[in-house]
Amino acid sequence: MVKAYYEKDGDLSTLDGRQVSVIGYGIQGRAQALNLRDSGVNVEVGLRKGGASWKKAEEDGFKPLTVSEAAELGDVVMVLIPDEVQAVVYASEIAPGLKKGNTLEFAHGFNVHFSKIVPPDGVDVVMVAPKGPGQMVRRTYLEGFGTPSLAAVEKDHSGKAWETAMALAKGIGATRAGVIKTTFREETETDNFGEQVVLCGGVSELIRKSFNYLTSEGYQPEIVYFEVLHELKLIVDLIQAGGLENMWNNVSNTAEYGGRTRGPVVVDSGTEEKMKKILADIRSGAFAEEWMSEVAKGVPNLDGMRKKGSDETIEKVGKELRSMFVKGEEATSAAR
Repeated sequence: MVKAYYEKDGDLSTLDGRQVSVIGYGIQGRAQALNLRDSGVNVEVGLRKGGASWKKAEEDGFKPLTVSEAAELGDVVMVLIPDEVQAVVYASEIAPGLKKGNTLEFAHGFNVHFSKIVPPDGVDVVMVAPKGPGQMVRRTYLEGFGTPSLAAVEKDHSGKAWETAMALAKGIGATRAGVIKTTFREETETDNFGEQVVLCGGVSELIRKSFNYLTSEGYQPEIVYFEVLHELKLIVDLIQAGGLENMWNNVSNTAEYGGRTRGPVVVDSGTEEKMKKILADIRSGAFAEEWMSEVAKGVPNLDGMRKKGSDETIEKVGKELRSMFVKGEEATSAAR
């Protein structure tokens, strides 16, 4: 059984006398910077001067520095900016300030694993990857708990890279919930696969195709929306709370029998073959190269897909229905 690391396994004193520089102040960067500061860690924030995040960091009590200034100052440099810009920012503003004995930290292994970023010798390279968005990382910390995380060491020049990773994990609250040890390769490849095949790609496409098919058969879009999208959260909550069998135990017998017998018809061996191709593209770096090429062109394909998606009927129907729900709740409150 996999080992989980908890509060006793992390020692914040590992960071005593060390300057931690958080590069980026988006959803994840802000949450981790605030949590670390609240845990007593000496934190500086490195940002693009004049950007929207600069003012937000000041409002939160930081005195932000430029990325290059923060990287030069930091003993531990946490790279918490989007994957697609990390390599460029690293080369121009982070790498010049790195010194032997520093630690580079990431929340996702993408750029290091696919060699978009190649850290120099003499620098520890670690990862602490919260398994939740930044809002959750901050909220659960404030509630006295934390967000489960993965941790890994890619380069251990000092011989104490794991201790640094666990100290950072403790500082953001992750050890309160549990930390599992992994590798940059495992985290990157499984994360990309999960996003593409299930969490973002597979689920959204199954919803979209189901909605389009049922409405083409003459069913009311609003009714279909409820059945293929709205109720999904209820099912996911059951799965998250107790696993797949917990979900089956908490739906009707009709739903269970229909789901258990027809699910494998929809997701069949043909789907598994397509999964193999997707994983092969991730492992080989083909997806990483495709994504970086898209970014270099200004993401025209992504922008086109975003526009097409926002124009689809399911989005318009959902927006109207959600508006009705809010109005209904407000009307009920007013009646009280």
